[in-house]
Amino acid sequence: MTWVFSRSLRDMQLKRPKRLTTVLLSATVLGVNACSPSIGATAPSQVANPGNPPAGAGMPGAAGIGDPDFPKDGNGGYDVDHYALKLAYDPPTQSLSGTASVKAKAVQSLSRFDLDLHGFTVRKVTVDGRDATFTRDGDELVITPSSVIADGTTFTVAVDYAGKPDPVRNSSNLGTYGFIPTKDGAFVTSEPNGARTWFPCNDHPADKATYDFDVTVPAGTTVVANGEMRGAPVTSGGRSTFSWREGHPMATYLATITLGKFDVKTGKTADGIPLYAAVDPTYRRNLDFLYSVSSKVTDYWSKVFGPYPFSSTGGVIDDFAAGYALENQTKPMYGGFDPDESIIAHELAHQWFGDSLSVKRWKDLWLNEGFATYAEWLWSEHNGGATAQATFDDYYADTKAPIWQYPPGVAQPKDLFNGSVYIRGAMTLQALRQRIGDQTFFTLLRTWTDQHKYGNVTTDEFVKLAEKLSGQQLDALFDAWLFKPVRPSQQ
Repeated sequence: MTWVFSRSLRDMQLKRPKRLTTVLLSATVLGVNACSPSIGATAPSQVANPGNPPAGAGMPGAAGIGDPDFPKDGNGGYDVDHYALKLAYDPPTQSLSGTASVKAKAVQSLSRFDLDLHGFTVRKVTVDGRDATFTRDGDELVITPSSVIADGTTFTVAVDYAGKPDPVRNSSNLGTYGFIPTKDGAFVTSEPNGARTWFPCNDHPADKATYDFDVTVPAGTTVVANGEMRGAPVTSGGRSTFSWREGHPMATYLATITLGKFDVKTGKTADGIPLYAAVDPTYRRNLDFLYSVSSKVTDYWSKVFGPYPFSSTGGVIDDFAAGYALENQTKPMYGGFDPDESIIAHELAHQWFGDSLSVKRWKDLWLNEGFATYAEWLWSEHNGGATAQATFDDYYADTKAPIWQYPPGVAQPKDLFNGSVYIRGAMTLQALRQRIGDQTFFTLLRTWTDQHKYGNVTTDEFVKLAEKLSGQQLDALFDAWLFKPVRPSQQ
């Protein structure tokens, strides 16, 4: 995520170097699993009946996935494989309705389980085609199947629901996110935990899945979702249905069905990657720029970070003053502004760092935002602007900057988007590059993205890989830059 209005810089007391003219601050949010072995494992403290149940009785899945900083995000007891969303949206009435089918695998014997859903009227729930009972508890949709789901069993839960989406309006530095109605459709950016504002899900990046989107809207409205279209839209009776598929694992907060009036340009990058760019008519003058820069950046990062991990690239500019951009998988969203090359470089770097490689715990958010911010510095360096070292030096020279009091290696749940997570996170990478040299450093980035492609990652895993490839003991460097609330000494 990238913040693009100057107020965020003042609020976070973050000083930009004079040579960098783009006013932005990057941000990404929530989600990670406390236990790496089993994504949907039930935390013992959250189980309704911690005793040994009778054989075949099953146990409830936990109300959270196991992230201690965000204990109610996600759910335990199962691992989602695929979401099939068949939805209809009417912009004038802001009504969203349809059926979400969630294919999952039980990782324990389940007597009941939860999905995350904010608002809406749930009309019916089935599990493997059989009626299930359900209750609501805040944002928890608590489902009891007609019989226990055995450990290791694949099952499909279908939720029929309708209502007006209610986006998250946060008073902190997260802004407004989720399914946000606009004058001609909706701007859908769900980081960190806003996917629940438009479909029932396991709303945490530790549980990634593939997606099918079938969205019906008034004719003349365009629906833009992740991945690629499964065919031309079908129009009948004044309504059009758009069908998209994202066949690569994706965190819930990266899913989108942004819709409205758009000018669209499609084609391929110079290296042959399919590209989809769309802009609200207000930003028609920027369509060619968005298309060409997204093409150049995607191809360049494919050389620096390793092969592009998805089947298409692109971007969308919508006429909604979100004040930020978000790295929705394959379709970065730019909310109500003209993105410059630096912002586009940031969001497309996230396709590797945050989208393909997603955090297991939100405390490791610097693995998303520090890397994407550093990509901005690399893009400047690549284009003959300020080098990454010069940018590092500008930030380091400010001895009183607030980033020195906020260790970015443990992102704080009430201040996830603190500037330190981005700037000091990026500085950590430059300090590492200085220590191990360019050849090892860039080999490290490509190895990192290759070994963990489509998976979830931790800081410890990155440190171990850096030490393995460099043959150096790097604990002191990472400890100083990521975990100490003081300005590190130059090493």
